[in-house]
Amino acid sequence: MTVPPALAAAVGARLGSAVSGGRAVSGGDLNDAWRIELEDGRAAFVKTAADAPPGGYATEAAGLDWLREPDALPVPAVLAVADGRADEPRFLALEWIEAGRLDAAGEEELGRGLAQLHAAGATCFGGPEPLRIGPIELPNGPSDSWPELYAEHRLRPLARRAAECGALPDGTEALIERVCKRLPELAGPSEPPARLHGDLWSGNVLADSAGRPHLIDPAAYGGHREVDLAMLRLFGGPGERCFAAYAEVAPLADGHGRRVSLWQLLPLLVHAVLFGGGYGASVARIARGYAS
Repeated sequence: MTVPPALAAAVGARLGSAVSGGRAVSGGDLNDAWRIELEDGRAAFVKTAADAPPGGYATEAAGLDWLREPDALPVPAVLAVADGRADEPRFLALEWIEAGRLDAAGEEELGRGLAQLHAAGATCFGGPEPLRIGPIELPNGPSDSWPELYAEHRLRPLARRAAECGALPDGTEALIERVCKRLPELAGPSEPPARLHGDLWSGNVLADSAGRPHLIDPAAYGGHREVDLAMLRLFGGPGERCFAAYAEVAPLADGHGRRVSLWQLLPLLVHAVLFGGGYGASVARIARGYAS
């Protein structure tokens, strides 16, 4: 498969070198992705989609830059963003990372680096722009507290949307509402807003050829640090050495183990909205455990 001519022309113009070749690569469920080769010898990862929402790639690029600021973990450099002109495809171009496997040292680096990233903090719970996770756009505060943000701008709007599209078992939205009312007592000790990746499942930790972790595809905002860690455990994440390394740098508050499923409601609701299937049943089971 060759790079579409319009995309090749737009990427070449933005990067200042003609495209000499490329191939399709894995880019997730919502984008087409390419390894683009340039005549000047560089390679770039380029993601694009015909139905990409306006502003989506620009928001992702800003999130990558924000995560890179503390120099806690490697984050691919943003090379170009095409997100506003009608005469070219929308795309995001990043430096190419040669993929490998996360080794033991890489797992420990991931844990320590996440602790440092979270400690870099945020100015508020939420952020200045709506939160985008794929095609989903959520309100993003800012809020005075984490329980308020999680209830008002995460669980309630996602549960409403999932219920409207028939992705939740009957009665689940009411269970979520009960969880929201209990969040001030369920959320644990108050903490300042952490600098979150925001969509940190294992597929968004890219290991390079040396086994080092790189953070990709963020939905970054200020939130509770346990949220990133809970999602990292959800879909076959790294081994326990990652979480042990995190705890050595920044121990978690008492009761954090009891809150893992509470924070996993967020990605499970997102998946229920996007993909349906059994995710709604998982949401109902977890919500039932926290509702009373």
